[in-house]
Amino acid sequence: MPKTTKDHLEDIFDDLGEEGLKKFKNKLCDRKVEPRIRRAAIEKAKDSMDLAGLMVSTFTTTGMVPVTVEILEAIGFNEQATELKEKTGQGLPVASSPVAPSPVDVVDSGAGQSPKFDSVLSDDWHKHLCVTPCTQSFKNNIISQSGSEVYQVKDKSIRKRLALLINNIDFENKDMTRRGADRDEENMEWLLKELDYQVVKHRNLSAKDMEEAVKGFARRQEHANSDSTFVVIMSHGKRDAILGVQYTSDNPSDTFLVDKIYRYLNSENCPGLRDKPKVILIQACRGGETGRVWASDGEPDELMEIEGDDFVHKEKDFISLMSCTPDTKSYRHVQNGTFYVQNVVDVLMKYAHKDHIEELFRKVICRFENAEKMGSYRQMACKDRASMPKLFYLFPGL
Repeated sequence: MPKTTKDHLEDIFDDLGEEGLKKFKNKLCDRKVEPRIRRAAIEKAKDSMDLAGLMVSTFTTTGMVPVTVEILEAIGFNEQATELKEKTGQGLPVASSPVAPSPVDVVDSGAGQSPKFDSVLSDDWHKHLCVTPCTQSFKNNIISQSGSEVYQVKDKSIRKRLALLINNIDFENKDMTRRGADRDEENMEWLLKELDYQVVKHRNLSAKDMEEAVKGFARRQEHANSDSTFVVIMSHGKRDAILGVQYTSDNPSDTFLVDKIYRYLNSENCPGLRDKPKVILIQACRGGETGRVWASDGEPDELMEIEGDDFVHKEKDFISLMSCTPDTKSYRHVQNGTFYVQNVVDVLMKYAHKDHIEELFRKVICRFENAEKMGSYRQMACKDRASMPKLFYLFPGL
């Protein structure tokens, strides 16, 4: 039986010896071009077979040889690099496209073994690197036909839109490293900027730090000159909470309650965003534990006096899209990021010029209804805690 490409990699790694293999793994850790492999995963590769398997799962059968050749030449094993190119007929440089699709492992947003997945969820969204702009005539028609039912969008020359982006990738428990999450961050930041939001970005926060970040974001003075905001948080999660990077079995209290996002951005604590759309996007698992009804509203102990114009709804103008329904997992492609972010970016990029936010979210949910591209994996995004009395159009470009 002829040898596979993976077999040839194993032979080359065997030839390197213990010291050469150590140099190879160190150089692989230092590699900056995407896709990258986390140090924890590389350290788990104990022999040539493990390392070859890791190269296949990350770079695929077409990409692993160029990367291997690149590293072999960098550490001075030119003879082995030449031999590998001759035996496989490969050796071209690996494309460094920020979102190049390939069949690699898929993992859920929690720690654990990686099931196999045969294709990227969306095979062409990354090729269209622009948000479709809205036309002035479309905006004028919407305003004239449904002006009282549409949230006001301020003129681009005077508004100051802010968006909060929190992405937890590296956890104290190395097994919880969210491979591919850096791609989600790149894509989501790009989308928000295309929609004219200045992105306030944080990475690898504890629960306490997440709370401070949301609280500080709510206090930003720019909201007074804004017409809306986005809050995006990506991490591991439970049914009603997001895990901080210090979360471990010995420190299970490092969790940030989703409810606090609404509390800090409500009319009382964030007056700058009163009566303005607040879009919450959360990518995290919600399975594995039971508890109280997620994000439920409690009844007040006593009736409050209402005095005419002084009254405002404490929580209003919110809409959130969760990556999955309660008690279920959210899947993540180790190279291209989560299915959730891929679909959110794709839908908003293509349809935000003509659809309001609820319709955009419906389109995202429809993507998950079509399970064909997700193989055997089942995940359903869902809207939650919506309190928007009007239609929110982003009118990109205007």
